[in-house]
Amino acid sequence: MTTSHDSNKPYIPLAGLAEDGWSEGDKATATCYCGTVQLSFPTEGPGLVDTFICHCTDCRKITASMFASNFIIADSHLVHVRGQEKLSTFSQSKTIASGKAMTNYFCSRCGSLMYRVGEAYPGSRILRLGTVDDFKLHETKLKPRVEQYTKDRVEWLHDADGIKQVQGSAFKPRNKLQIRETL
Repeated sequence: MTTSHDSNKPYIPLAGLAEDGWSEGDKATATCYCGTVQLSFPTEGPGLVDTFICHCTDCRKITASMFASNFIIADSHLVHVRGQEKLSTFSQSKTIASGKAMTNYFCSRCGSLMYRVGEAYPGSRILRLGTVDDFKLHETKLKPRVEQYTKDRVEWLHDADGIKQVQGSAFKPRNKLQIRETL
């Protein structure tokens, strides 16, 4: 990290309109750009299921970027601090590798994608690392563990250092019982 902040404290820079993000111990917040929607989540297991970078064509298109950095939180550990009623959804299955629906939850005011819910992965939500208020967590507890769909990665971008590389999906469809057992 090239910033001059105390590495032992959260780093929550001004980013968007919310000014109440926090990170304490094993919990933190993720907030949309305008501050209407805020989530609280664990930064460790069992509620933190996994972290990953995705180059699939859907993640590229829905983020308007070349990849998405994500983390998975068990539904039982995710708290909607505010704005749950302000989330809009869009769902489709046509381009999802599992063939099952993936529902996207956006802030209806600013359009920030807060999380995705896949029918193939019940009991969990896929959050976007860029919504996390404490930027220090991006490089520590929430650092991606795996890079998936590398077959779709742009040629000018290379393997992320120290992260497992997978050509397709790193995650197999599960049922709720299997997710609970792995936490």
